Amino acid sequence: MAAAPNTPNVPNEPISPISRTPRHSLDDIVALDALALSGAIRERRVSCREVMQAYLGHIAQHNPTVNAIVSLRDADALLAEADARDRQLANGEYLGWMHGMPHAVKDIASCAGLPTRKGSPLTSEAPDTQDSISVSRIRAAGAIFIGKTNVSEFGLGSHSYNPVFGTTRNAYDPSRIAGGSSGGAGSALAMRMLPVADGSDFMGSLRNPAAYGNVYGFRPSQGRVPYGPAAEVFVQQMSTEGPMGRTVADVAQLLATQAGYDARSPLSIAGDASHFPGALRRNVTDVKGWKGVKLGWLGDYGGYLPMEDGVMALCEASLKDFAALGCEVEACAPDFAPQRLWQTWLTLRHWMVNGSLGEFYADPSRRSKLKPEAQWEVEGGEGLRATDVFRASVDRSEWYRSLARLFERYDFLLLPSAQVFPFEAETHWPKAVAGRPMDTYHRWMEVVIGPTLAGLPAISVPVGFDARGLPMGMQIIGPAQADLAVLQLAHAHEQVTQWVSRRLPPTLAARATA
Repeated sequence: MAAAPNTPNVPNEPISPISRTPRHSLDDIVALDALALSGAIRERRVSCREVMQAYLGHIAQHNPTVNAIVSLRDADALLAEADARDRQLANGEYLGWMHGMPHAVKDIASCAGLPTRKGSPLTSEAPDTQDSISVSRIRAAGAIFIGKTNVSEFGLGSHSYNPVFGTTRNAYDPSRIAGGSSGGAGSALAMRMLPVADGSDFMGSLRNPAAYGNVYGFRPSQGRVPYGPAAEVFVQQMSTEGPMGRTVADVAQLLATQAGYDARSPLSIAGDASHFPGALRRNVTDVKGWKGVKLGWLGDYGGYLPMEDGVMALCEASLKDFAALGCEVEACAPDFAPQRLWQTWLTLRHWMVNGSLGEFYADPSRRSKLKPEAQWEVEGGEGLRATDVFRASVDRSEWYRSLARLFERYDFLLLPSAQVFPFEAETHWPKAVAGRPMDTYHRWMEVVIGPTLAGLPAISVPVGFDARGLPMGMQIIGPAQADLAVLQLAHAHEQVTQWVSRRLPPTLAARATA
């Protein structure tokens, strides 16, 4: 049976992809975006048991190909939880918009009842006993946790392979990478094995897998989503949790669930994000609403960033889609040397990874179980002086001010989400890009560090495919705490392009037309 159309939905819009018959095909259910599925469950047009059966069957068929979902729970236990959710609905008890929806947590975050392996044999196989702050909010919204999504080891690197669960593969070409470290989340979402996905972003870990999966990945403003509980709550700020989805409305809805102040995270933002999903339509139906909005195209930083052939062409071609909305797009550049930005990144990254993994490195028996790239990060931190870290923090602050000056002229900035297309899954990281040697395991993702270091909101939106059928995305970057504005522009761009519904992964497309 043909898959239902993947049309965007916002709260209070009519949804009718599922008929009111008592049985539904698997494709009808898994093809629904998260908000559409949420409405169908709430209106009891589909039962939570049927949803769980559909997703478990779909996962059984497609997960062996991409290896995106790990630590999958027992089917009978999951169906029993789905039955309990159905009884709650029958009794008039509705937990929230994720009531009865299957969800898998990125295997970096704690989820009670499931182990958090972080892709490392150095972690425990025992189930966690508490949820992270973000996961607790997803649980409270009614989600049923079915397992975890695969990651790169300790979240290091933008390729989700590890010695515990193996390699996650690309939904559009399983011979290639899915990105990382939220690669499992991105691939599962693209393959319709999850309605919506959570992730985290240190060095593009929400944006890169989204670009490689033809979906949306949003890195919120620093502090928008509280991180914890954690031993250290002040300087672990370059990484942030956030949402991924197949529509911007789904992304906004999950962000509304994750976001908000928590006393355990003192730097978290107190602002209410619950209105974000309903505010996406502002100015979208009237092109004139975007007329005069100025977009600064950063491109490859004036030739500084090496780009695989085709990346810039796709991104530059997509600029016309913003122009179709009425936006004015022009090339621009920050008044900050990109080499200085990279050195700032290296120093702060070494410092933070040394702090989090140094205890493993100090023990020779455990050090050998760290991948070489993790050992290199820790060793880089060993030689840092306090003045090096302070200077990097000063440079980071100046980078923020440099972008703030750009935002005096532009409403948003645009930048490719990656410098290369998904490469062969057996390759840990590209040793050269466009003929230029890569001197570190993450140099090929240098394009994503700018928003991270500035703490700015940035979303990766799909911009199309190359001749091989490999997807690419582009970052929309907003001023500090302008999360809603970024989501609104992404939503408007989505209405023009509709890349997610236009281009299914080949295995799903073949099934939809069978």
